[in-house]
Formats: sequence, structure tokens, C-alpha cells
Amino acid sequence: MKNLIFYLIVALLFSGLYDMQGQNTDLARIEYTYFPQSDSDNSFRRFRTFANFPIKLKKEGSYLFPGIEYENINFKYEDKAPVTGREDLDRYQSFTASLGYTFKMQKNWRFAATAGVMLASNFELGEALNDDLLYTGSVFFIKDENGEENLKPWRLILGLHYSTTSGMPFPLPVVNYYREISPNWSYSAGVPKSNLKYSFNEKHHLQLFATLDGFFANIQNNRLMSTTGKVAENISMTIVLGGIGYEYNFTKHLVYYLYAGHTIMNDIRLRDGDKDDVYVVNETNTFYGRSGIKFKI
Repeated sequence: MKNLIFYLIVALLFSGLYDMQGQNTDLARIEYTYFPQSDSDNSFRRFRTFANFPIKLKKEGSYLFPGIEYENINFKYEDKAPVTGREDLDRYQSFTASLGYTFKMQKNWRFAATAGVMLASNFELGEALNDDLLYTGSVFFIKDENGEENLKPWRLILGLHYSTTSGMPFPLPVVNYYREISPNWSYSAGVPKSNLKYSFNEKHHLQLFATLDGFFANIQNNRLMSTTGKVAENISMTIVLGGIGYEYNFTKHLVYYLYAGHTIMNDIRLRDGDKDDVYVVNETNTFYGRSGIKFKI
């Protein structure tokens, strides 16, 4: 059961849902994430940026969304571990290209689909390998009751997603619900983020949240575990956390954000080619911080 829950979470993390967050319509983002590892000399730092480019099609309400994303991860791996060749296990990069398509349906329903390819690795050999290549795909049906005539706007997202990082050979379901309770209060419930948000005014917003974060990357030179003889072929990190977030709107579309919290589940592990555990690097819960600027519709 524990492994099933882990695979479900990993699949959600890398399906592209991380950028949706219920009602999120970000076109671009630049952010920095940092959290130390409690009772450990390890630490995690990540620079991440992405941009989506909406292209309006002839059919009313239809768009193509080409997108690109880059991540640079510095995972300082200082703890003692039975891993041969510890060098080159602290730097990872990922490059992602994606294409989305959406169109209006009847009764305020909208269909959306995305597909993407990603290179994620420590790139210690100085080139990309076949094992660095990952694939994702998702389909969604979105019910959007956000018109001015609706006093309490809401949005429901139902979908399926598939990712080669999950280790599961079938699509997984997605459900996310967003609703405005009043002009100042709103909430979203689902994966990858649930929150309760209060808006002081048009510029200042505060929220309590629970969300997912993580990364997955190939290790080009597989590492042998000296104690078990098992071989580590990739690394993954899965985080469930809760905390408080602040957003400041420079304009209607340009937003600064700061999230701080504490992990509820902090799972960093080395895995083999079948996605089975080889070694758990760290699972002690700790502080988490993330900040950046985003441009949204």
C-alpha cells in the first residue's frame, strides 16, 4: 500500500498538474525553492522557470499552448551512504517541451489535453542518453462557472494523466474543485494543491495550503549499493507539505509569491530500472520555502 501511494503521488507530480493548481492559469514563472534536511547535512535547492505561449485558433475558444520549462537542481548529498561513486550525484537538470490544446464544449465545459517530453538527468557524461528521456500526457474536462452572473464562481477539473516516471502502466484519475465563498474568501480541494485563501484587497492575498512537490532524474552512470549489491539507476524526491503563502499583485497579471511551510512527507530515494527502492536517502520532515514571480492570464 505504501508503494502504491508513492507511485500515485509521483505520477501526479510529473503529469503537468503541478502548474494547474486548481484555477491556476500561469503563462510564465521564475522561482527558487530551498529546504534543508533535518538531522542531516543534505539540502535541496532548485531554480525553475517555464513559459507557455497561447496561440488562438480559428475556432472560437480554441487554443494551442506550446510550452518550455527548465529546472536546475542542487541536491547537496553529504550524508554517509553505502553508494559507490558518490561524485556527480548532487547536480541535476531537466529540459521539458510540451504542447497543449483546449476548446470550448457545451454548457461551460472545456476539453484540454497536454503531451510533453522531458530530459532529466545528472548529465555526468556530458550528453543526453535514452534513459534521460521521459514522457507525460494528460486529458481534462473542465466545468467553469466563472461568469459575472455567478455570485459564487466555481471550477471542477476531471481528468486522466500518464507519466513514464510513475512506474504504473495505466493513466491515473485527477479531480480538483475550486470555489469562491465570498469576495474575500475562496478555496480549492484536490491534487496537487488544496488551499484556503483570503484576499485583503486586489493586491494582498494570504492562504493556508497543502501541496505536493518533487523531482525525478536519471543517473547516467548507475551506482552500486555496497551493502546490498543493488544498482541505483535514478533518483526521486516526493514531498507533501503544508504551510502559509503570501501573494502580492503588482498588476492583475504580474504576481510575486512566497510560500513557507513544513513537510508532512519527505521521501528522497534511489531506485532501480523497475522503479523499486534501492536506498532511502532521507525521510525526516523539515522546513520548506519557495518564492518567485509569475505572469498569469
